[in-house]
Amino acid sequence: MSISRRKFLKRAGLLGCSAAASPLLTPMSFAALPSDNRLVVIILRGGMDGLDVVQPYGDAALKGLRPTLKAGEAAGASDLDGFFALHKGLKDLMPLWDKGELGFAHAASTPYRDKRSHFDGQDLLEAGLGMDGLGRVRDGWLNRMLQVIPGVEPQTGFAIGREEMLVLTGGAPVSNWSPDTHMNLSDQSRRLLERIYHDDPLFNASVAEAIELAEVLDPKMVETDADGDDAAMMKQQMMASMRGGAHKRVAEFAANRLKENTRVAAFSINGWDTHNNQRQALRGGLSRLQDTILILKKQLGDVWGKTAVVAMTEFGRTARENGTRGTDHGTGGAMILAGGAIAGGKVFGEWPGLTEADLYQGRDLRPVMDVRDVSATVMQGLFGLDQSLLEGAIFPGLEMTGALRLTR
Repeated sequence: MSISRRKFLKRAGLLGCSAAASPLLTPMSFAALPSDNRLVVIILRGGMDGLDVVQPYGDAALKGLRPTLKAGEAAGASDLDGFFALHKGLKDLMPLWDKGELGFAHAASTPYRDKRSHFDGQDLLEAGLGMDGLGRVRDGWLNRMLQVIPGVEPQTGFAIGREEMLVLTGGAPVSNWSPDTHMNLSDQSRRLLERIYHDDPLFNASVAEAIELAEVLDPKMVETDADGDDAAMMKQQMMASMRGGAHKRVAEFAANRLKENTRVAAFSINGWDTHNNQRQALRGGLSRLQDTILILKKQLGDVWGKTAVVAMTEFGRTARENGTRGTDHGTGGAMILAGGAIAGGKVFGEWPGLTEADLYQGRDLRPVMDVRDVSATVMQGLFGLDQSLLEGAIFPGLEMTGALRLTR
């Protein structure tokens, strides 16, 4: 029986905020596309606080809402345009802003409202559906994009990882890879597999293909275990999985594939659920996000000029800080746009304000942009997709505003 990541966690009773952002459940997905442009979609799992990452310090109401979560120069943030400032945790991205290769879509949200569940929010974010899509999510909007483009094939013939990301799940063929998946096979294990499935034509072929695949991807993955010390091998694998830096390996692997035939990559960065001590809690996520973008730029070289990176989260956070110097699940948030193909140097969107009357339900940043509209506009600029396809097959029910110019 197949069971999804979210259903497994729910059935196991792991409904806490950290479960939906587990780093053990975020494989990476790739797909080939017959265009020379590249699209990287990063899901920021946990609900990134857009008001802290892209700080509207020019709004006089912000200070009263967040007495300990300082903004602007007082917080070491980098000024963007005299109204917004970029959190100091992303300060190394400022050269991209100066070159017009970094931008932000503020007060953006999916159609998801009010319940503020990580699982439902992420489902709708990756499915690209409206509120009526809850409970009937089957595929993701990136996969639906691939389904309407002729000539799409998997990047190569591999499929490795615990599961596909929902945003790339569907009828179009894609490839999967996870940095924490280990394929070490001792000689003894290999012989046992070959013997068990020798007379089964289906499984014998699958086992042979898996062994061959492990050798092709990394010959060191198939090790000779002369002493039969499987326990020691397993311990080494577990220790390797626990070491940090997985986000760097993901970024490097993505860049390597994007320099070849891959045109679409999607993966997650976790660590955005900042209920407590947000000043400290936000550092890890920002560091991983900054590393990822800078690695992509460096490793892609000239291909960076053809690349758009779109980072999005399931919802924003409350405008007011809570009693533990953090923020709770909210509504409007921020999207991060980077890459040489992005017409950046701007904070896109009409600012809704932070006064009591301006806030959504008196508590959240009021959304003025639909995450789907921003994503569709980027895809239209990169791949020349017709608006009717974007509003129909890819994002059913979306009405694009046509007001944004996000790509060069």
